[in-house]
Amino acid sequence: MMKKKTKIQVFLLCLVPFIMVLGNSMLIPVLPKIKKAVDINQFRVGLMVTAFSIPAGIVIPLAGILSDQIGRKKVMAPALIVYGTGGILAGIASMVLEKPFWGIMAGRIIQGIGAGGTYQLAMAMAGDIFKTQERVLALGLLEASNGLGKVISPILGAGFALISWYFPFFAYGFLAIPIGLAIWFLVKEETEFKKQSFKNYVDAVKEIFKNKVSGLLASFFAGMVALFSLFGISSLYSDILEKDFGILGIKKGLVMAGPVFVMATLSFVLGIILEKAKNKGLKLFVITGLVFIISGQGLFLLLKGMWPKFASLVLLGAGVGLVMTPVNTLVIGSCSTKRRGIITCLYGSLRFFGVAIGPPLYGLSEKYGIVPTVAVMSIAPILSLIASIVFINIDKILKQETSQKASFASTAESASESRNPVVSSSKKLLSFKRKLR
Repeated sequence: MMKKKTKIQVFLLCLVPFIMVLGNSMLIPVLPKIKKAVDINQFRVGLMVTAFSIPAGIVIPLAGILSDQIGRKKVMAPALIVYGTGGILAGIASMVLEKPFWGIMAGRIIQGIGAGGTYQLAMAMAGDIFKTQERVLALGLLEASNGLGKVISPILGAGFALISWYFPFFAYGFLAIPIGLAIWFLVKEETEFKKQSFKNYVDAVKEIFKNKVSGLLASFFAGMVALFSLFGISSLYSDILEKDFGILGIKKGLVMAGPVFVMATLSFVLGIILEKAKNKGLKLFVITGLVFIISGQGLFLLLKGMWPKFASLVLLGAGVGLVMTPVNTLVIGSCSTKRRGIITCLYGSLRFFGVAIGPPLYGLSEKYGIVPTVAVMSIAPILSLIASIVFINIDKILKQETSQKASFASTAESASESRNPVVSSSKKLLSFKRKLR
């Protein structure tokens, strides 16, 4: 059972993915208003999303490496403040400049840089704080918080836009900066981080991949494919809702929230189940989730009508929920604390990539038709299912390599040896003084 102090820390860490996911999701329902107010075309509106996503994707692995050297909190808290500051700068540009497009773009780039040091480091820090069964519960809560952010963000965006089209930019600052400060002052780093030799660090990371490469890559791919499928087919369904059924605005946002809500709920429930089951069944849940994702895509093609297609998306969302918490647990548990930042952030970059490429690739249905496009895109979860069955070995992935442990022992030993001569010489000096007396 978690202590009260630990619960507060988990709550604050859960706010990180919630805030991060608002980065694009909260802005999407406001884009038509921004387009009109700033007087720009659809391509330039899309660049506001790109300006956030590309810097975030680049920064994520760099933030992981830095966090392994100096600690998670020292990267994550400033990153949240940078994220919020970027939003405020975009808001100020919207108010002050006659032609604010480039000012908004600058603010969005700053936001993206900040976002790169957030969610993945929250996952790594949860792995540092918790050991054994509590870890999977904490990771389930983080994934559920991420899902909840996806559910609420379109509704928040539409609500904030009622105040002003540029108010959502300020909202990023009002939400992110206080959370960054709270993490800095209230979340305690469980591990003491010291600067590591870059060569030793790289060698240790290579060692992890050398011994676990097939299982880790299969896990990475499963997480990426799950989000690729969810966001890709959701964007397709969003277009169908508008064109075929005339569902718009907040009503459309509420319908779209259904599959993501199911995903978030399952991630949370699965965290509790796996905690009690002591991580048994991780592989089974991943495989079942991928089967649900494939089935959801198949039913989406076969079923007609708004609600039958909605049901297929709910099944797909359930599949994503079954995949994400076990995969997160495998990735976090695959390495030691001093290597967790980079491993988690490499995984995070692939997740980000999956989310980014899903909508445009599924959007090819406009040119080639829905059935051929979805059928081709379904190859990805099928390949992931095969890879998961063949390559994911729970015991091998979660086993801490002796070489990793040895590297820490040798570091501690060398540090001890460096202190011993001083201790030894001081003892000799004391003995010599006694003889003189």
